[in-house]
Amino acid sequence: MTTKFTRFAAVTGGVLASGLLMLGAAGSPAGAAELPGVTFYTGANATGSAVKADLNKVGVCQKLPTPVRSFRAIADRSVEVYFNAGCRPGAPGTNGDLVYVVGSLNFGDLPYPGVSYRVRANAS
Repeated sequence: MTTKFTRFAAVTGGVLASGLLMLGAAGSPAGAAELPGVTFYTGANATGSAVKADLNKVGVCQKLPTPVRSFRAIADRSVEVYFNAGCRPGAPGTNGDLVYVVGSLNFGDLPYPGVSYRVRANAS
């Protein structure tokens, strides 16, 4: 079990280091625009059709053209993913406070199909 965790930690560290090198190489806001961004996928584990998030529409609720199940993010902004239309928090079909935040440097599967999202403003 320790070996598996060590390998996972090494792979995760390598991914983080690669992302940080990319960010360091950018060096300027103009370079940040060249980052890959946030991409959603219709299948688990970044499979299926890809849907690129529009990171220029900060604070605006955006409808996804099709429900998404996973994501990859290398961006200078975080994105809030909602499981209801209109960026309404909660599990699918319910009201609540459930919102999934996709960080600026991560990847993974969503707990439910995402149907809308909102780009967060950068913290000052």
